[in-house]
Amino acid sequence: MDTTIRNLDERAYRALKARAALTGRTIGQTVNEAIEVYLSRPGQEPRTGSLADLRPLPFPADDEGLSEEVDSVVYGVERSR
Repeated sequence: MDTTIRNLDERAYRALKARAALTGRTIGQTVNEAIEVYLSRPGQEPRTGSLADLRPLPFPADDEGLSEEVDSVVYGVERSR
């Protein structure tokens, strides 16, 4: 497929072109490989909704001392008993 890509960073394109030439490959082959590598990376699924849709979860029934437990985990502070 022949296509035109606009707004490429000139410096990055020149570096890509040079690397392709050094490896005996065309720009098209190099760009195709870069696209395949990019698409093979695990990505996040697109998120939908809004932060306003989020609702807080209730604390567990045995939440007494939870603040001290968080402090001990986050700050390394000993729990007072």
